[in-house]
Parts: sequence; C-alpha cells; structure tokens
Amino acid sequence: MDFPTAPNHRVRVMAPARLHMGFLDIGGSLGRRFGSIGVGINEIATRLSLEPAPQSTATGPGAERAVAAAQKFAHATGRPCPATIHIEQAIPGHAGLGSGTQLALAVGMGLSQLYGLGLGVRDIAALIERGARSGIGIAVFEQGGLVVDGGRGEHTSIPPVLARMDMPADWRFLLILDDRAQGLHGVAEIEAFRALPPFPAEEAARLCHWLLMKGLPALAERDIAGFGAVVAELQRAVGDYFAPAQGGRFTSPEVSAALDFLAARGAVGIGQSSWGPTGFCLVENAARAEALLAEVQARFAHHGELRFLLGTARSHGADISVEPLDSTAR
Repeated sequence: MDFPTAPNHRVRVMAPARLHMGFLDIGGSLGRRFGSIGVGINEIATRLSLEPAPQSTATGPGAERAVAAAQKFAHATGRPCPATIHIEQAIPGHAGLGSGTQLALAVGMGLSQLYGLGLGVRDIAALIERGARSGIGIAVFEQGGLVVDGGRGEHTSIPPVLARMDMPADWRFLLILDDRAQGLHGVAEIEAFRALPPFPAEEAARLCHWLLMKGLPALAERDIAGFGAVVAELQRAVGDYFAPAQGGRFTSPEVSAALDFLAARGAVGIGQSSWGPTGFCLVENAARAEALLAEVQARFAHHGELRFLLGTARSHGADISVEPLDSTAR
C-alpha cells in the first residue's frame, strides 16, 4: 500500500454553521425522500487545526467526535493519516446548526490537505457517510449560499444541489439559542422518523410549488416579505408534521415565545433550524435587526437559557489554509 509521507505543515479549517429551513418531501412521493432548503451562517463556526502526529488525538470542544471522525476517515481511505487536532471553537451540538457534519467534514478535509490526498468535499462526505437525509450541511461547507438540495433517490450518494443563490448582504438573521434544550439526534431521531405517519404527497407538491414559484423568485428580486412568507409556510407545515416527536411546532417553548414576539414586531421567515432548539427569523437590514435584538433581549432577560445573536448569510464555503509548521500565525 502507498502510505502518505509525514507532512511538515499545519492545516486550519473554518466550517460555518448552517440553518436548515425545512424539508420538501419527507415521504418521497416521487421516489426521492427529503429534499431541503438551508443557508450557511458566518457568525457560528467550527474552527480547528491539524498537525502531523504519531496517532490521532484531539483537544477542545468535541474532541472525542473529532478523533472518531479521523479514525473513520483513515479506515474509509485505507491510509494512516494520524494528526493532532486542536479545536479552537465548535458549533453547539444538537442545536440544529449542523455541528456533526461540519466537524466531520472539517476533519476529513483537513486530513486530505495535510496528507495531500486531493479529495473533494463530496468525496469525503461519501466516505464518512454524511448527508443521510439533508445535503444542506455538505453544500454549505462546499460552496456556501442559500441551497436547495434534491433529496435522496434510490442510488443517491450525496443529495444533489438543485439551486444555489446568494442572499442580499443587508439582510440579517436573528438567531435564538436555548442552552438548556437539545434537538432530537441519534437513535431518537431515527425512531422519530419511523414513528411519524406518511407525509402527504399533496402537501409535498404544495411546498415545492411555493418554493419554486414564490420563494426563490422572491429571493432573486430581494423581496424579503415574499421569501420570508415561503420560509414560514415551510416551517409551519414541517413543524406541525414533526410536532408529535418534538413536543410542538418548536422544540423549545421559550424559543417559540421569543419568535412570536419578533413576528409581532415585523420579523419574517420565522422558523426552527432542523430539530432545533435554535430558532431564527429574517430582518431587512442591520439597523432594524439591532433594534429588534435590543427589544427581544430586554423582553426575555429573565430567560437566562436564551441567547440572541445576529447572523449574516455566508456567500462561500469553508475556509481552509495551509501554513509551515514553524509558523506561529493565528
């Protein structure tokens, strides 16, 4: 076997969080299950560095998951690629922000760069078996922007990207994080999908119609109200479908209350990312977003578990850089 030689450089990776805005056809009425829409976010990310080492170890938040990802990558490629992984910052886990996929891809791409394997994002995603349902996290890591994926067909490896658009730079997301709650994940998530009733084909057709003929054209024309209405409708339909598994349209009652408050003050695109508990809404510009942020923080100051953050849509994928090992640049 052709083993890679020990490198003499360090690789740094910054992988952005993603908001998952909803599924299109959970039941797969035309033979393709799921299909989804989502967007990358600049302000929440996983940042890590990798250096050659005798064996794979990791430090920082999510260290055990990083080592597991490295071992899975090595097993899948059939190449020993040991590295010391230092995680400087991690996307909050089980919050609906894609932490697992972004960490796994960051480790995989970092190892590929470190050992000169030349693998692409989708190569690695297939090797480490990411994108079992949604392809949004993979597409955001690869290219950023607002993405629509085509779900999983019989022979799908990674859900294909059907549309990719930049969001207007002046639009802002207002994010609501609940540090005491977690979205469904792991076995509980698998069991939830098994227990839920079939998703109606006519509802899937309606949601696809709304997205294709209202949501994406509104985004192209910078119509935040039109685009936000479609996101909210997707969220209403999917949230109500998942309600038996997550305890309501939103996982966190406190996040739900804050979203109601923001909607009453003109925010649009009200929703929950994936299984939550993270909630989000859209605001037309930075000044209005700052004002709403101050209002909601004051109104919910007694809810210590809630955190509020302004976010911007990311227009490109993960940042990956290589530097000599003797460099102290940060």
